[in-house]
Amino acid sequence: MEISLPDGNKQELPSGSSALDLSRKIKKELNGSALAAIINGEKKDLTTELKTGDEVQILTFEDREGKDIFWHSSAHVLAQAVTTLYPGAKPTIGPSIEEGFYYDFANLSISETDFPQIEEEMKKIIGRRIQPQRVDYSSKEQALQVFGDNPFKKEMIEQLEEGLSAYQQEDFIDLCRGPHIPHMGLIQAFKIMKTSGAYWRAKSDNEQLTRIYAVSYPDKKLLSKYLNFLEEAKRRDHRTLGKQLSLFSFHQEAPGMPFFHPKGMTIWEELMKFWEECHQEEGYVKIKTPIMLTQELWENSGHWDNYRENIYITEIDDRAFAIKPMNCPGGMLYYKEDQYSYRQFPMRVAEIGLVHRHELSGALSGLFRVRCFHQDDAHIFMLPENVQSEIQGVLALAQRIYSMFGLEFHLELSTRPEKSIGTDEQWEAATNGLVNALESGGYDYILNEGDGAFYGPKIDIHIKDAIGRSWQCGTVQLDMMMPERFDLNYIAEDGSKQRPIMIHRVIYGSVERFFGILVEHFAGKFPMWLSPIQVRILAISDSHNDYANKVYGLFKEAGLRVETDLTSESVNKKVRQAQLDQVNYILVVGDKEVESETVTVRAANKVLGAKPVEEVISALLDEYKSRSPRSKAI
Repeated sequence: MEISLPDGNKQELPSGSSALDLSRKIKKELNGSALAAIINGEKKDLTTELKTGDEVQILTFEDREGKDIFWHSSAHVLAQAVTTLYPGAKPTIGPSIEEGFYYDFANLSISETDFPQIEEEMKKIIGRRIQPQRVDYSSKEQALQVFGDNPFKKEMIEQLEEGLSAYQQEDFIDLCRGPHIPHMGLIQAFKIMKTSGAYWRAKSDNEQLTRIYAVSYPDKKLLSKYLNFLEEAKRRDHRTLGKQLSLFSFHQEAPGMPFFHPKGMTIWEELMKFWEECHQEEGYVKIKTPIMLTQELWENSGHWDNYRENIYITEIDDRAFAIKPMNCPGGMLYYKEDQYSYRQFPMRVAEIGLVHRHELSGALSGLFRVRCFHQDDAHIFMLPENVQSEIQGVLALAQRIYSMFGLEFHLELSTRPEKSIGTDEQWEAATNGLVNALESGGYDYILNEGDGAFYGPKIDIHIKDAIGRSWQCGTVQLDMMMPERFDLNYIAEDGSKQRPIMIHRVIYGSVERFFGILVEHFAGKFPMWLSPIQVRILAISDSHNDYANKVYGLFKEAGLRVETDLTSESVNKKVRQAQLDQVNYILVVGDKEVESETVTVRAANKVLGAKPVEEVISALLDEYKSRSPRSKAI
């Protein structure tokens, strides 16, 4: 029989062959051990028998689907180990997550001290190279005979409409739709990471469960690499660095609402200055709209019906008001203040707007998830023929901005979600507009079905930081619905009134979140143009203080951010403190420097030698103004 592969090639196999047989035949072409297969679009076990004409993709750990199957199979090993050691524990669910997996148990109480014992039991199970066996049930009654003593499995069975199945490994059996890896011996490395509480079905009025998080890999080197990555991520944690460097803080009097300190504000203002320069050059105008607007406005925009659970609401003069969760409706009111001609399009209107969104307290996470933040919004009003060039213009602007920070990015196209406004025709036209702009611009993108905004499809821009993590920051949304709801129009060439097409877009996204990403990306060591302390002058002894202050005055007058350290500590201690404070340039002055009117320069943990003061100022000013990574002049 003939089988088709994803690359279009065909393979001949004997009748009755399985996906496992296919994997063995093409073993040399696979990146790692075969774990499962996608057969005609459905994920299946490798034991699945193939038919002539089937389209088959063999999954390995290199594939996202392969990872998910590997991690879910590992979750079954964890559950088997836990129920062996704690027979009274009731297993509930154990899905794969972004990196690894977890399993939730009822009637289980453990701590980190129990991890080694559980890991040892997992090791024994894996060592037996158990082959999980699929069990299909013809009815709910049949499944309930097996799982009826587990109220959580019972609830799941009663809610399932079709496809009742389980996987058995030795005496352990778990309700599961599969597929699973061929045998558990493929799990060569694993580690339990942490335990926490969780509610059944994520509802606080349900029973509290014990959740165990873990990771697993087909190779010990991959586990070691991941653990090293976690250590590096911990070292870069913006919450820790933000406190150490006095950039920002949080207080219980305003949960989820950050306070920015003077040094943090220096970085903030430099980010805003760069943003404004880029936008002025691209022809944007800037506006500012109120933070609180009436309920009627949010009803008109669609947010009241589609986003109300995230909106803070208050009452003034017997009228309901909402603190804005988004800037868009205010931008619509600005547009309606005037009558525009097609000759004025495209019209690019930007706003750094403060918005508030109600986030659950458990979801708050430093600057990454807050309740108030600034969005670098812009709304571009245009003609249909402008769509392609304007979207490509936004993406080019994003490229320019992100590259300044050494950030690469990839694009994801998100289409109509389940909860949305607008007609099928509007959604189709908007989605096609984004697709055409991406494809004609030569941009690669990933398709995310059903993940668009409720008012339009969008392109999400995911940046990659210094240690390879992906962050969704920018977004470009094509909207044909908001102009309709607000009755926006322009005078067309023939004198008629027409509806403009509009793009919503952000590049930093949440400025607070982008700030946090930069802290971690640079590990607190900002390039000079962003750095709160660009230069620190260290006097070797008290007799050099006057010269240090003189040099300080020259750097200050030149417009550089400079400090002195005239304390009685040793030079080594002063240098070490400057390094901990992430100062870009450390200038040491002593007898030799006073006599020659120079400073000895240290940068990036290297001594660059004695340099004339004016030469250093000139070089650092060039670096600052050009936003260069490092001065090459000194």
